[in-house]
Amino acid sequence: MYDELKYWYLRDHKLFRTLSYSQIKQLCIITGFKKASKGEVIYFSSSDVPRIFLLKKGNIKIVAIDDKGNETIKDIIQKGDLFGELTLEIDNKVEEYAKVLSDDVVICSFLMSDFEDLLLRNPTLAISYTKFVGLKMKRVKNSYANLISKDAKTRLFQFLKDWAEKDGVKNGNSVAIENYLTQNDIAQIICTSRQTATQLLNEMEANQLLSYNRKEIIIPDINKL
Repeated sequence: MYDELKYWYLRDHKLFRTLSYSQIKQLCIITGFKKASKGEVIYFSSSDVPRIFLLKKGNIKIVAIDDKGNETIKDIIQKGDLFGELTLEIDNKVEEYAKVLSDDVVICSFLMSDFEDLLLRNPTLAISYTKFVGLKMKRVKNSYANLISKDAKTRLFQFLKDWAEKDGVKNGNSVAIENYLTQNDIAQIICTSRQTATQLLNEMEANQLLSYNRKEIIIPDINKL
């Protein structure tokens, strides 16, 4: 049963669409398969057996830990995203872990050594992977650029628009987003204090730009953000 699930999870991902049926079946052999629940920790970057992960269902957050033990959200991973040792290089200086945000998560994973061998044997896949990682790095770079050049309110508006675009359910200009982030999570993502994030969200609610609770965020008109 798991082999069939793994096959369809991989077949459905755009990264592997250039592979034949037999190639994907071979890929299934080296692929780990895991279901996880909200709050569960998926991996630590200091693991002796580095892996590359593919998120097939749900949402997780990547949390970085500095040398003083402080934690900061580095990225939000959504369906279809890859995470882990994406550059195929082990960086022992970076301490981070992935934590499940949603109630039901499905993850496929590969040992980094097996994935490197797969790329060597499939040049077309290697090119697709390079493009995929390149786009992800570009997104991260643009995110850092926004943090430097924009104030907290503008960063929050941009974050909400991006979140609505990726996860929101649209009805005309109105968008409903399943809220799997705390206000502290949002504050860390936009690099501000929790107090500032709470104040800005309250202002938006007072101005009827959104309706916020722990389970859902409703944006009546996404064009007003």
